[in-house]
Amino acid sequence: MVGQKFIRIMDPVSENPSSFQPKCLGLSWGVKIKRKLKSAAPFLGRFRPLVGQCCHQCTPESLGLKLLRNTPPLGFQNLTSVSETHTGYRGWLVRRVCCLLFVWGCEVHPSPAGDRRHRVHGSERVRQALVAAYSPDETELVMPEVRDHLGRLLALTQTFISPYLLRLVSWMLLKVFSLMFCSVQVNRNQLAALHRATQLKSPLVYVCVRQSGIDHALICLTLFCHNLRVPYTIYPAHVRQSWLRSFLQRLGVVLLPEGSESERDAEMDSLYSPVMTSFTGELLREGASLSVGICGSRGHGGQWLARVHQAISDGLVPDVSIVPVGISYDCLPRYFTRPQAGVMSALRFAVSLLKGGHRGSVRIHFAQAFSLKEMCQSGKCRVDGGRPLQDLLLTAILQDRMDSIFRQKDVSWLLPPAVMPELCPADRQQTIALTLHLMYSSTTTMAVMSTSLVSCLLLHKHRKGVRVSVLCRDICWLLEEVLFRNIDVGYGGSLVGLVLHALSLLRPYLLLAAAPPTGEPIIAPRPDPDSLLILSQHCDLLTHVFIHEAVGACAVSAMLSEVVGCGGGGDPEFDVVLGQEELTEKSLQLTHLLSPGFVPPCQTAHGFALDVVDSMVRCGVLVMEEVQKDTPVCDFMKKQGVLSWAVSDNPDQSSDSDCEEPDARSYKLSQPSQCPELLFFLCSLLSVRLRALCWALESLHYLPSPVTERDCLSQLHTHLKNRAQLEKAHYGTLS
Repeated sequence: MVGQKFIRIMDPVSENPSSFQPKCLGLSWGVKIKRKLKSAAPFLGRFRPLVGQCCHQCTPESLGLKLLRNTPPLGFQNLTSVSETHTGYRGWLVRRVCCLLFVWGCEVHPSPAGDRRHRVHGSERVRQALVAAYSPDETELVMPEVRDHLGRLLALTQTFISPYLLRLVSWMLLKVFSLMFCSVQVNRNQLAALHRATQLKSPLVYVCVRQSGIDHALICLTLFCHNLRVPYTIYPAHVRQSWLRSFLQRLGVVLLPEGSESERDAEMDSLYSPVMTSFTGELLREGASLSVGICGSRGHGGQWLARVHQAISDGLVPDVSIVPVGISYDCLPRYFTRPQAGVMSALRFAVSLLKGGHRGSVRIHFAQAFSLKEMCQSGKCRVDGGRPLQDLLLTAILQDRMDSIFRQKDVSWLLPPAVMPELCPADRQQTIALTLHLMYSSTTTMAVMSTSLVSCLLLHKHRKGVRVSVLCRDICWLLEEVLFRNIDVGYGGSLVGLVLHALSLLRPYLLLAAAPPTGEPIIAPRPDPDSLLILSQHCDLLTHVFIHEAVGACAVSAMLSEVVGCGGGGDPEFDVVLGQEELTEKSLQLTHLLSPGFVPPCQTAHGFALDVVDSMVRCGVLVMEEVQKDTPVCDFMKKQGVLSWAVSDNPDQSSDSDCEEPDARSYKLSQPSQCPELLFFLCSLLSVRLRALCWALESLHYLPSPVTERDCLSQLHTHLKNRAQLEKAHYGTLS
C-alpha cells in the first residue's frame, strides 16, 4: 500500500521532468494546501539576488569595473534546449538537425601545440630541476630511463584543442546531458560579464570546487555554446588506455602522467612540478584559458593556482583573471563523484542513462572575474602567522586563558612542503590564502536546489517524519531565509511541483507512510548510513548559508549547558542572560573547528565571531538585554590577560580612559514559541560535524604510533562507525 501510494505521488513529475508543474493538483494527498503556498518565487522583491561579486576587500579595483550587472535582467538559458531559433535557418529539416547546425556555427578558438614541447624542455626551470635531481655524471644523455621519464612528462605538453573534435564532442554532450538532466541553467547576465572580461586581454582561469567528473565538461560546454574560449582542463585522473588519453588530450584535457595513480603521487616526482609549471606558463602566454578544480575537503588543486601565480612572477603574462564557478546539482551523478575515467565508467554511465528515471537539473553560476595580481598585491588575503589548532584551544581549555584563541589557525596542510618544494614560504602562504578564498567564493556562488531544502528539513528539523503540508510550509520559510542572505536558488514555480520534484529525486533515501484518517503522506529519511550520507551531502550547502547562525546557536547551547551543569542538572533554562564577551569567545573557539571554505582568509576569526553574534540578533534568536552595572552577573566575569583598548585615530588624544573596559552588552533568548525550535535546528547543522570531531579525538588514544595516513583514516572511520552504532543502540533503548 505504501509503495502504491508513493508511485501515485511521483507519477506527475516523471511524466514531465522538465517542468515542476504537476498535471493533476489533486494528487490524492487527502489535504489541500492553501493557495498562498502554491508559489515559490526564487527572489525577494523585483530582482534575483546578485551573486558572484568579487571581494570588496581583496579586489576593490576589479569590483569597481562593474563587469557583473543585474540590470537589465537577461534571465536564464537552458543549455540543452536547442531549437531552430539558435541557428540562422528555418524549416522542417532545420528543426531536426538544429543541434548539429548550432554546434557547427559556434566559434572555436584554435589552440595548436606548435613547438610548446621544445619551449618547455628548454626552459630554465626544467634544466635546473634536471641538474638538482641527478649528479653531473648521470645526465639525460647517458641515462635512458631519465629520457623516457622526461619524455612521458613532456608528452603532456602536447595537449591541444582540435576544433573539429571539439564540435563533435560538444554535440554529443548536448545530447547526453539532455538525457541526464531535465535542464542545465546558466545565467545570461553572468555570461555577458564574461564577455566583458575577455576584453581586458588577460587569460581567464576558471576555478570550481570538485564535486563530480562532469564539472569541467559542463563548464567547457557552456563556454563553447556562448562563443567563449574553451579552456584547457586540469583533470587529475589516471587513464590507462592510450587511445582514450590521446582522445582527451585533443580536447585540451591535461591528465596525470602515465604510471601515477593519484595527484599526490605525481606531485612527489621531482621533475613533474617544474615541467607543469613551465607548461602552465606557456599556455597562459599563448592566451589560453584554464579550468582548475580544487578539493573542498583537502585543498587538492591549489598547486595549479601557484603555477598560475608563478607565470605572473616570471613575467610571462602581465596579469590573469580568476573566475570562480559554482555548480549546483539537484542530484549528483552517481558514477561521476570521483575523478576517474575509463571504459567501464563509460559503460556504467550508459546503462544508467538507459534505465531512465527521474532527472534533476543543474545550475551553473560564473562569478565576476577579478585580477589575480591585484589580490596578491593588496595584502588583505593572508594566512601567515597561523598557529596549530592545539596551541589555540588547549590553553583556553586547560588554563582558562583566552588570549591564544584570537590568533589565526594554521592551514599549511592545504599545500604541504612536499608539493612544489621550489616555492618560497611567502608564495606558499599566498597560494594557500588564494585557495581558501576561491573555495569560499565558489561555494557562496552556488545556488540552493530544491533537494537541498528538503534534505535539510528532513535531517535537521523533522528527523522522525513530517507531513507533506508541514514540509511545504517549512520550505516556504527556509526559502525566504535563503533569499534574505543574498543566495540564489535553482528552481521556481509551483510549490507542489517543487516538493514533488525533490521527493522524486530523493525517493531511494526516504520512507513514506499514509497518516490516518486523511491519508496525507508522512515522509522521513531512511535510517541506514548510506541514505543519511547522501541526504547530508545535499544539505551541505545550506550549512555554508547558515554558518554564522549555526556557530552562534552552538555557542549559545554550550553556554546553556554550562548553566545547567552549574545548577546541578535538570532541564535547560532558556531565561538566562548571556554575556557578549563569553558568547564571542565561545563562537571564536567553534570558528577554529570549522573546515576550510567557511571563512574567507581576508576576515579574521575574531571578526567572524563578532559577525556570528550580530547574526543571532538579526535572525531573532537573541535580543539585547540591559544589565545594571551594580548587579553582579557571573556571565560577565573578566578574563585574565585580556584587555580591551579603545582605538583612536589621533594618537595625541590618547589618555588613561582608553584602557577602560567598554560597557558590556548582554543578550537573552527571545521568547517566541519558535525560538527553541529554531535554536535546535541551527545547532543541528553543525552537531554532526562536532560530534564526529569529538569521537575522532577520543579514538586518537587507541591509534598506534607511528601510523600511515591511510591506516589512520581507516581506523578512524571504523571507530566512528562503531561509536555511532553504540550511540544509536543506547538512545534506542532509552526511547
